[in-house]
Order: sequence, then structure tokens, then C-alpha cells
Amino acid sequence: MQHYQLFIDGSWTDGRTGQVMSSQNPATGQDWATFACAAAEDVDRAVAAAKRTLADPGWRDMTQTARGKLLYRLAELIEERAAHIGEIETTDSGKLLAETASQTKYVGDYYRYYAGLADKIEGQVLPIDKPDMHVFTRREPIGVVAAIVPWNAQMFLTATKLGPALAAGCCVVLKASEIAPAPMLEFARLIEEAGFPAGVVSVITGDAENCAIPLTRHKDVDRVAFTGGPETARHVVRNSAENFAVTTLELGGKSPILVFEDADLEGAANGLIAGNFGASGQSCVAGTRGLVQRPVFEELARRIAEKSEGIVVGDPLAASTHVGPLCTRAQVEKIGATLEAAKSQGARIRFGGAPLDRPGNYMAPTLVECKTPETETLQVEMFGPVMSLLPFDTEEEAIALANDTPYGLGSGVFTQNVARAHRVSSRLRAGICWVNTYRAVSPIAPFGGFNQSGYGREAGLEAILDYTRTKTTWINMSEAPMSNPFVMR
Repeated sequence: MQHYQLFIDGSWTDGRTGQVMSSQNPATGQDWATFACAAAEDVDRAVAAAKRTLADPGWRDMTQTARGKLLYRLAELIEERAAHIGEIETTDSGKLLAETASQTKYVGDYYRYYAGLADKIEGQVLPIDKPDMHVFTRREPIGVVAAIVPWNAQMFLTATKLGPALAAGCCVVLKASEIAPAPMLEFARLIEEAGFPAGVVSVITGDAENCAIPLTRHKDVDRVAFTGGPETARHVVRNSAENFAVTTLELGGKSPILVFEDADLEGAANGLIAGNFGASGQSCVAGTRGLVQRPVFEELARRIAEKSEGIVVGDPLAASTHVGPLCTRAQVEKIGATLEAAKSQGARIRFGGAPLDRPGNYMAPTLVECKTPETETLQVEMFGPVMSLLPFDTEEEAIALANDTPYGLGSGVFTQNVARAHRVSSRLRAGICWVNTYRAVSPIAPFGGFNQSGYGREAGLEAILDYTRTKTTWINMSEAPMSNPFVMR
């Protein structure tokens, strides 16, 4: 059985307490690997290494261009090892190999994007209103970063944090989820091979009490970048009160996909399937609230059902599989309970609706026809292949339904009316709006949510600035001595 150690200060090590957890293959239900768990002492070591390295000339004085070259090298290594890391991630989390391998390869572009930005972090000379004063600003690394990522898209979500942080000159302690952490520990080998100095990046994992809490409240952590659920995020925010760390949160959602009667129904059906059954529904931007204008509701539901007949649920390592197992058994059980509650509210299961009778955490792709917006499947984030459809009559009603949620991460609009596309997208309370497409991402485009889907943005140009602080320097250029401070002029 594969055993993974922690990567701290450039060395591989077991945790100080010797705690070990096992990881289960979701496709078989069998343990396949073990991993060391960090305790508070290990967190201290990782943070201390990051703080020391920030002040070390080897990293502190490295030119921004040189940092960019390290990131370019990391991007090359990720692309070279994408198939291997993808296979590890699939075995550990149950995500399709076709997705994990391609997504891993694509995140190389994120590191390449921030490699190019590394030497473009600029200050400015200020046209100050004081004579003989030369005043300029420069952006300096914010310091030690705690980056916390979940299991469901870990290579992508790591890239959106680590790329800008390293380009800005920060040092990072990366906390992988205690559920399926193996890909992150494999990724640590690439950090080492790329040539980053010891202490620039440490990769740890472990439970909340012994690892996550000591990390997010650590006195020497300057910034916390967290992706996960709202309940955990509340603890992170409370913990950050101990160190006043700058915090960004990318949380969950119940994203709406609005389909108007003038939409291309073929594209809309594909968008809803991609938004709900892609990644087996284990996506923070899953479009689980399908809002469909009444005249096309039945036709769209029919098309979705027809297309779904060909979905292959099976071994995530097989190229023919479309939907793999869910990462944990708890997800399957949560979905079952949520579907039962929805049926008691009058919802109709159009297809699916039950786990598959085989080893592993398999759930059948499911379509739920809802009568009211209060239906449980429209309210609860299930993290599985469940699509819910609700009819609407007017544009105003659709917008009101879409915004009637505490979340606000993703959203989608399907219409062939350009004016409507602009009108509706501008009124949706969500950080991302896709029109006539869904789940598209790019290192160039900011990613993040409104409301309880979090705050702050990842990816894009502005993200790198969030890993810096502005320093203002005043230089008196007069040859005369500084004036008497007690004589006012």
C-alpha cells in the first residue's frame, strides 16, 4: 500500500505524533494508500520555514524574472507528469481520469500565466503635493500564505493560489484535504524538482483540530486563501481574528442556469448536463438549479432524458466512462436523504434517483422535476449528479428565482436574444455568468463569488496583487535640513 509523507521545509517526513490516516478508492471501496497527518508541531515547522525563507537572500533577493523562470519550469513538469498525477487523483477521489489528466495538464497554463506576470508587478512615482519630496510605491510580498484546498479540483484550485503567491515572492504552506490528499503530495515532488528553495512551499495534510486550526490561526501567517464549504469558512474567519491574516474565501454554491424559450435547446440541454453531471456533479459551480421557461420546459426535459440514456457510469479509469463514483459514501447518503425530502414536497424523479448496486460510491445521474423553489434539491448543495428543473413564466420571475439564494458563485443564461443576455446577466447576483456555455475557465479570467459563496477573486491579473502589500517611500531631496517640527508654516 502506498504511503505518503508530509513535505516540510524541503524534506519528506512523517508527522511528529505518528498519526496516519488511510485513503479509500471510491471506485472499489477499498483502502489503497496511507498518509501522514500533521500536528500543531508540524504546522509550526512549516510556517517557521516559510517565515525564515522569506528573509533568506536566496529567495528574498531573487529577481522577479528568476521567480518567473521557476514557475515556467514547474509548468513544464506538471504537463510532463499530468497523466501520472491524473491517475493518482482518480484513484484517490474517483474523478474521471479523462478529466483529472486533462485538467492537470491545463493548470500548467495557470503557472505559465503567473510566471509571465512575475516581473510585471510595478510600483509608481506619485505626483506629490509637497516640494522637494520624491515619493514612490512598491509592491512587496504579503508574507506567509496558508493555502487550503478541497479534494474535488485540487490541482486547479492550488494553481489559482500558488501561482500568484509564488510570482509575488510569498512563501506558502499548502494544506491538502484529509480526503484524497495524494495528488497534492505527488505535486510536492514537482515543486522540489523545479528548483524552488526549501521552505518556499510546504505541503501538509491532517484533520481540522491538529492541522487546519493551528495553521489558519498561526501568528506568523499573513494571508489565508481558502476553498471549501461555508461552515468551515466561518471557522477560518474566526481563526484569522487571532493573526489578522488577509483572507479570501471561495465557497460553494447552488448555481442557477436560466433557459429562455428562444434558447437553442440542444445547447441548453448540453449545458445543463455539463453543469450537473460533469465531474459527477462534484463541482462548486454545478448548475443544480435549472430554471426553464414554461413553453419549452417539457421539450428540454425530454432532450435531457434522451441524452442521459447514453451516460456510462463506471470505472473512472476507463476512457468510456462519463460519470464515476462520488468521493465519499457520505455524499451518496446525503443525496438519498435530500431526494426523499424532495419527493415528500411533491417533486417528481424523471430518471435515476438511487445509488447503483455495485461496490463503490456510485450514484445514478438523476433528474428532479420540482414544483416549488422551496424543494429540497433546489436548496441543498449535494455534490453529486443530481439536476433539478423548475419552470418559470417571465424574465422578471426567472431573475428573482435565480437570486433567491444565499449563494452566488456561478450562473448560466441560455438565450439567442443578445439584449436579454446582457440584461439578465447584469442582474444576476453571481461572481461568474456564462451565456450559452457553462463551466469554462481560464487563467486570465477572475473566479469567485458573491454572498455566502465567498469574497476575493482567484485567477486573472488582480489576483497577483492580492498577494502583495504596498509600501510608500518618501525621500526628501532638499539640501536644507528638515525644518523644526514645532514651527508651523
